Amino acid sequence: MSALVLLLVLPLAAALATLLAPRAAPALTLGSAAAGVGAALRLAQTVAQDGVQAIALAGWAPPLGITVAADGLAAAFVLMTALVMLAVALAAKVDLAPGRAGARVAFGFWPIALLLWGALNAVFLSRDLFNLYVGIELLTLAAVALVALSGKPGALVAAMRYMIFALAGSLLYLLGVVLVYGGHGTLDVGLLAARTPAATDALALALMSAGLAAKTALFPFHVWLPPAHAGAPAPASAMLSGLVPKASFVILIRLGFEAMPDQAGAGALLLLGLMGAAAVIWGSLRALSQPRLKLIVAYSTVAQLGYLFLVFPLAGGDGAAQPWAAGAWTGAMFQALSHGLAKAAMFLCAGLWVMAAGGDRLTDLRGLARPMPMTAMAFGLAAVTLMGLPPSGGFTAKYLMMTAAFASGQWGWALVLAGGGLLAAGYLYRPMAEVFARDCPVTPQPVARAWQAVPLALALAAIVLGLISAPPFDLLQVGRPAAAEVGL
Repeated sequence: MSALVLLLVLPLAAALATLLAPRAAPALTLGSAAAGVGAALRLAQTVAQDGVQAIALAGWAPPLGITVAADGLAAAFVLMTALVMLAVALAAKVDLAPGRAGARVAFGFWPIALLLWGALNAVFLSRDLFNLYVGIELLTLAAVALVALSGKPGALVAAMRYMIFALAGSLLYLLGVVLVYGGHGTLDVGLLAARTPAATDALALALMSAGLAAKTALFPFHVWLPPAHAGAPAPASAMLSGLVPKASFVILIRLGFEAMPDQAGAGALLLLGLMGAAAVIWGSLRALSQPRLKLIVAYSTVAQLGYLFLVFPLAGGDGAAQPWAAGAWTGAMFQALSHGLAKAAMFLCAGLWVMAAGGDRLTDLRGLARPMPMTAMAFGLAAVTLMGLPPSGGFTAKYLMMTAAFASGQWGWALVLAGGGLLAAGYLYRPMAEVFARDCPVTPQPVARAWQAVPLALALAAIVLGLISAPPFDLLQVGRPAAAEVGL
């Protein structure tokens, strides 16, 4: 229980501390992130051993009060977030130092990053639809601020576009929340699961799903993501791409599999799957034609997020028990976790290469593997994860989802998974070919091996997620919703 409370309070307290003592902000953030990793590990261990951990705030149980709880899903995402935040804090200490990034960025990044971390934890641990709305709004404000942090005209335009899509998504989600409360008088996910269906439930779920799809940058609502993620500083991009979209996706999972699984119609499930498949194809094709590394990685995020939405048709059924639904659900969670680690590693690699070569155009990267072998290895391991090759967590994710596709007779989704992996190999080969070229036209600025080890550690974590997949697999099953076992 103390670990759960610490994960909610620590980021917000640290954000306030960095404003009061800006010169100590990097050290405060590093210390908080390290403590957060310890608390997240403790929480995951407790959940794995003792089951779901829940706290009724102020002692008031729902529907009068609000409950925060950690099941296996929440514990896994909180731990992944803490690991990425620790790596980002280490990278930002060098990449966003005042002498390099400017006083504005150096001052603003730390409290905003901590607020973003706090909002993520609040979303993962909340069980109230309005509390989730508050968390997702704090997350949006922090993410938009990170995009606009540099103050450059391109960054400001990208941040404004992001804000417009985010506000539209928030409005749709809030309208759905109003309908749910009007129909049932409660917003607690657990109580809604046992509700008597109301006539407005289908509309409420549709509105909330549309709003969250926009926030997750699901195709065709993805147009804000590439310029926003590619234009931000590399440590910010690591959070924006690896962590932020996972919050709205987790809320979608809570709604579809826990609160209102009875409202998941076959047509809606198919539509979400088709939008996910379109994201995989379109994002991959766009990544194949980009001249800049950060744009390639950003469009890759569009494609990789598309895989997550295949869980909805794969876990759908005709009302009878679907034994493959559990594999599809667990595979999607593995995909989200491995993508968060690998994509954060890729953006941190991009930041180090920009620091060394002065740019992120593919021609700027030529021959950097020789002076920066650890960064090249980190990028290569992250690419293995995104392509879904063994022994990575991405392979485990695709194996589980493809098994569900074949078991359910929905082999078309298996083709999307396989085709997406081949396309990923194509667009990730382009920067790898430049990095491992024999000649190096320019002399890069030296980058300490200690800083190169940061993205390498994240990329290795994504590989370990596949190598030692049994403990995280078992953790994800703790508190798994019934619909994830028998199908939607």
